[in-house]
Parts: sequence; C-alpha cells; structure tokens
Amino acid sequence: MLYYQYIITAILTAILVNFLINIFLFKNIKSFSLSDDILKSPPLISVLIPARNEEEKIRRCLVSLLKQDYPNFEIIVLDDNSLDNTSQVVRAMAEKDKRIKLVSGKPLQAGWMGKCWACQQLSEYANGKYFIFTDADTLHFSDTITKAFAALINSNLDAISVFPSQIAVTFHERMTIPFVNFAILSFMPLFLIKKAKSSFFSTGIGQFFLFKRQAYEKMGGHRSVKAKMLEDIHISKQVKKAGFKYMIFDGSSNVYHRFYRNFKEVMRGFSKFIYPAFGYNVFVEFVALLIFSIVFLFPFIILPAGILILDWSGLILTLGIVQIFLIFTIKIILAIRFKTRVLDIIFTPISICYMLVVAANSYFQARFGKGLYWKERIYSFDAEDGEEIHFVEKH
Repeated sequence: MLYYQYIITAILTAILVNFLINIFLFKNIKSFSLSDDILKSPPLISVLIPARNEEEKIRRCLVSLLKQDYPNFEIIVLDDNSLDNTSQVVRAMAEKDKRIKLVSGKPLQAGWMGKCWACQQLSEYANGKYFIFTDADTLHFSDTITKAFAALINSNLDAISVFPSQIAVTFHERMTIPFVNFAILSFMPLFLIKKAKSSFFSTGIGQFFLFKRQAYEKMGGHRSVKAKMLEDIHISKQVKKAGFKYMIFDGSSNVYHRFYRNFKEVMRGFSKFIYPAFGYNVFVEFVALLIFSIVFLFPFIILPAGILILDWSGLILTLGIVQIFLIFTIKIILAIRFKTRVLDIIFTPISICYMLVVAANSYFQARFGKGLYWKERIYSFDAEDGEEIHFVEKH
C-alpha cells in the first residue's frame, strides 16, 4: 500500500506540474491587439453559424455579434432543416441588418454528421479571407472578433480554437461542465499543441474556431471530418496533419456559452462524445476510466477507510492527505481562473461519479440503445471501416 501511495502521489504531482504550466500557456485573447496597419485595411471575416432548432437562442447570439467593433465582417447563418422558427427569427434580423445572411441547409447527406455538413455548406457561401465558426447559443462581447483575430495574427498561426466561459447553474451542470477545462489543462501538454508536428497533441472546441480561409480549404474543411462525432477535436488534428500552425486560447473574458440546463441534457450531451472520444473502443474507454478513478476518486475512498477501518500507518495516511491536497489545488485554481464556485470542490468525488455514469451511458446508448442523440437526430452505427465510423440518421 505504501508503494501504491507513492505512485499515485507521484502521478498527481506530475499532473499538477503540467496543469500549472498549461495555466500559464493558456493565453486569454483579451491580451492581444491588432496593429494599426491591419485596422486601416481590415480583411473581411466571415462569421459562420450552423443553426438547428435555435429559435430561443439565435437572436441573442446575433445581437451580440452585430455589436462587434471589428469593422469588416459578414454573418452567415445556415438553417439546418430546423423544426422550429429559427429561420423566421434570422430572416427578420437580416431584413434590418444587411451584414446578416440566411441560407437554407440542404438535407443531411448519408455519411455526414449534421454539424459537419452544415459547416461545410457555410464555408461555400463565405466571402471572407478568414472564417469564424461559432455556435448559435454563444454570446459575444463587442471585441471578440478583434481579439480572436489578433491572437491568430500576432501568434503567427493558421487556425485557433477559442474556449468560451462555460456557464453552469444547476448542480448537474456544475458537476460536469468544468470537467472540459479540467481534462484539457490537466492532461494535454499545451506547448506541444503549437510546437509538436504530431496531430496527437491537439484539441479544440466547436463553439469557436477561427481559420485562415486558405488553411481551411487546403486541409479539406469539414469534409475531412464529415463522419466524426467529435468534429472539433478531429478538425484541429486535420489542421496539424496538413502542416499548418494551430493553438487553443482562453476566451472566457469574451465568449459565453451554456452547454446544458438539466440532468437529461447533461446525460445526452456528454454521452454523445465520451465513447467516441475513445475511438469507439470499449477496452480503451474502460482502462482510461479505471486509471482516472484510481488517481482522482480512490484517494477520497482510501483515506477515510485507512483512518476509520484499516488503522494504517502515519506515512500512508499522510500521502493520502497529500493526494487530496493536490487534487483540490487543481480544482481551486480552475475555479479562480474561470470564476466558478470554489466551494464545489467538496463535491469532487460526486463530480467524478457523474462522469463515470455518463461514460457508461455513452457506451450503452451507442452499442445497445437507439444511438447517440444530438439536435433531434439519432446517429447509430452502420458499419466500421478501420477507424472510420459511418453514421445513419434515424427519423
């Protein structure tokens, strides 16, 4: 048990070191500014929004984008065969502001994920030298385009992904939503995203991508990831595979987003990507979740058991306390950096259990249920061809 405690403590220490380095490297776009030369002759930026059943959210998103201080941009919204009044809302706003253009999406083609198909169509309507893909349920501060563009230009990059501030209100949200930043900043060495040529070291978030048009088209656009459930992560990898420069940035001061609002939405939303994140391999998923549980959950079980039941020695218990301290250090820094509830760290074991339940649900829904659900579409497995997964849409 003593050797075990040493190993877990060493692993958590290494994770904390990587986390602290990442916190420094995860630059906020707020710190970047455009040069006077660019502002004198600003290139056209196309803001591209795939929208499916977003009548309750799209107006707020568009209002925030229309207030941008960047002087030369267009907004193109693609109505992805919505079942509600999304198109009517956008059309009414487009009539009042010519910077907005509404296009009707074509029916979803076989072999495509819905969002990938919508984004690929949007790119074909765009006129700009730069593309911003953002979701219809995001909210933007007035300098978002300027700051994101400055981060791209000043860092000499071809594409970036900007991570929004994730709003979490209900207990279910607070137990799951912060996991996104926690996982990326704890496990992904951010300096390798920019420096390493391997696409293995890459990630992104679909709520905000900015591409040079030339880079987007040369790397194959969303067509290159058309059947991927995790299109955001895979398209970041395609950028690097094509030899372009890429990095992720903190946009928590500029872009706001609320993932889900209740337990049902949390389960459906996270379930759609956890099993695909492990390459649809249940063995890999099981091993990864087991290791994750041993490192981040077991200390909260072993320490009280050692005190109350097993009567362990002082050194073993001390190492257990150190492990929990290291975990709490990561969680506290995350809470302070991204302005979430610090007191929620006491629910860390519950938060981990939430993610384990969602991961199990993701597997069972994909393999034995109706399929993975998203935006009133259910995607089920049709066939497997190597690493490529083909989806069919169920009506």
